[in-house]
Parts: sequence; C-alpha cells; structure tokens
Amino acid sequence: MSNPYATPQPPKWARKRYVLPALAVALFAGVGIGADGGDTTTDAKPAAAAPRPTVTVTATTTETAAPEPAATVTATKTVKATRTVRATRTVTAQPAADSDSGGDDVYYANCTEVRAAGAAPIHRGEPGYASHLDRDNDGIACDT
Repeated sequence: MSNPYATPQPPKWARKRYVLPALAVALFAGVGIGADGGDTTTDAKPAAAAPRPTVTVTATTTETAAPEPAATVTATKTVKATRTVRATRTVTAQPAADSDSGGDDVYYANCTEVRAAGAAPIHRGEPGYASHLDRDNDGIACDT
C-alpha cells in the first residue's frame, strides 16, 4: 500500500521541464567561461615573415582578324508539277416537281463530305451548294 502522507512525485515528463532548461543554462555558462579570451599577457614577439618565392605572370594575347563571310550562292530551279485528277459523277433523275420527296435537300458540312460523296465540285444552283463550301465565292464549291 502507498503512504498517504508521502508527497506525490511529478510525472517523468514534468521533470524534463526543469532538467532541460537547467542543462541549457549550464552549457551557456560553460561556453562563457571558456570564451574569456585566454591569457592576454604574452611577451612573445611576432614571428618574422619568412621569405617567399617571387611569382611573375606574363600574359600574351594575339589578335586574329575575323574571317570574311563566304560568298552567297543562290540557285533557282523551276519545277513544273502536273496533277491529273479523274472525277466521276453520278447523276440521278430528279423527281417530278409535284413530288413531296424533297430531292433538293442535300447538305454537306464540309468539302470532305462532298468529295466522299463524289459530288465535288458543286456549282451555284446545284443541290448541295452552300456558301460555306465556296471559299473564294466564285460560284464553284469545293473546287480545290
């Protein structure tokens, strides 16, 4: 059984609160004592400077002229490119005017679709012609 009259001991972590600062103070006091400057009453004369070898550095620079640029040679060669394009177009008969089938309702989003359908080039007034397909506004869509 524990003694009811004994003074309670602080936990171990509480002891560190006192021990660590005390060690820090002792350390600084020791450093301060050791740093008093040492013995300042010395009668010794400073040592004479020992003779040293003399070093002489000689630098030589040489200037060279910049090389002249080489002559520029320009050769022009004319090349004629020939491109053969074979286009086939299938034309189907248009339905009668009184028919409700709407044969003129052809729409292409871009010239790639027109070429895939085999309808390029499309002239103004033909089914499928739209101004967004005619870049140069000459009346012929997807001509290039």
